[in-house]
Amino acid sequence: MTSTVPLNDSIYFAPLLPWQSEVWSQLTKRVLMPQQSLPHALLAAGMQGMGKRAFVWRLVAWLLCRERDSNHLGACGVCESCQWLRSGTHPSLQVLPIVGMPINADNANNKEAANITAKDKKTAKAASNAALKIKVDDIRALQPFIYQGGQGMRICVLDYAEQMTVAAANALLKTLEEPQAQVHLFLISDTPAQLLPTIKSRVQQLALQTIDPAVSVDYVTKALGSTVNREAVSTAAIEQLIQLANGAPLAAVALAQAPWYSKRALWITTWQALRSGKRSSVAASDYWQTQLSISEFIQLSELMLVDMRRVCLGLDALQKDVDLSASLNNYQPAESNFEMFINNLQQTKIALQQNVQEKFAYDKLMQELAYL
Repeated sequence: MTSTVPLNDSIYFAPLLPWQSEVWSQLTKRVLMPQQSLPHALLAAGMQGMGKRAFVWRLVAWLLCRERDSNHLGACGVCESCQWLRSGTHPSLQVLPIVGMPINADNANNKEAANITAKDKKTAKAASNAALKIKVDDIRALQPFIYQGGQGMRICVLDYAEQMTVAAANALLKTLEEPQAQVHLFLISDTPAQLLPTIKSRVQQLALQTIDPAVSVDYVTKALGSTVNREAVSTAAIEQLIQLANGAPLAAVALAQAPWYSKRALWITTWQALRSGKRSSVAASDYWQTQLSISEFIQLSELMLVDMRRVCLGLDALQKDVDLSASLNNYQPAESNFEMFINNLQQTKIALQQNVQEKFAYDKLMQELAYL
């Protein structure tokens, strides 16, 4: 799943997300105290869609802002420090990996990268994955910045911290164990369980994951303008989106806006037609290729399979607006069939990374869906 927060300079100065106001107030008050008791190392962790990156980058901008003492709610956006952030050249900020920085040369060249040929997609994908890795040499390269001393506040942000190699994590431990005055480290992780326990024990986790359900409903409703795919949406539909997004408001908004979300009932109809032989896999494939990309169809399929398995286990479906129970009354796939199709979805993802044509992948997936 990709980030639900766009990486550009506006992230530094965006409005505070409503469920983050208490944590923001606590941290900023600590910084504004005479002794400036902000923890040396902070961890923003949890699933995507909670807004943890938005919070960290907003806090980084405020900490470095020259006018922070008179702007307690966020960076001013106009001082020299804020202008450096906008240009991606702030001398007091280091970011690993570099692609995690809101403004950098890699992001500036996104338009050029979008024109990459199909022949090079496999190489580009591998390069993208490699770019997220944090290696021991990357950590060592931070040392002069961290230990230079006498240069005012300095901030290091390690995004995708779970991507650190073991050697890199061990090298980081020394820095965590020997805090330097006015140096602050921010670690961001979507999967904190993958972080070494020794790392997690030396950082203070930001309390960003507890979100009041009413606040989530209000935020998602306002963000969507009370509509999903141009249709009026009820509070129940908003609550369903939040539940499907595991309580993450930004992920719920992204889910509602996903082109495949409105095609869930159509997916069931296609599955039933394929299974009963009323429609050929080739015809189904040709139709769906006009509706969704193969990646979007896989996302749709993964959601539908989760709920189908729930119903087969006797649990309530998460999707109340799609009648899964009626669809499964006469036939329920065996658990082995679910596992086989889920495995096929994973294999299709791998095949797409290896430059397999989308049409071929779609055709094969429809054939396999017929046997679910």
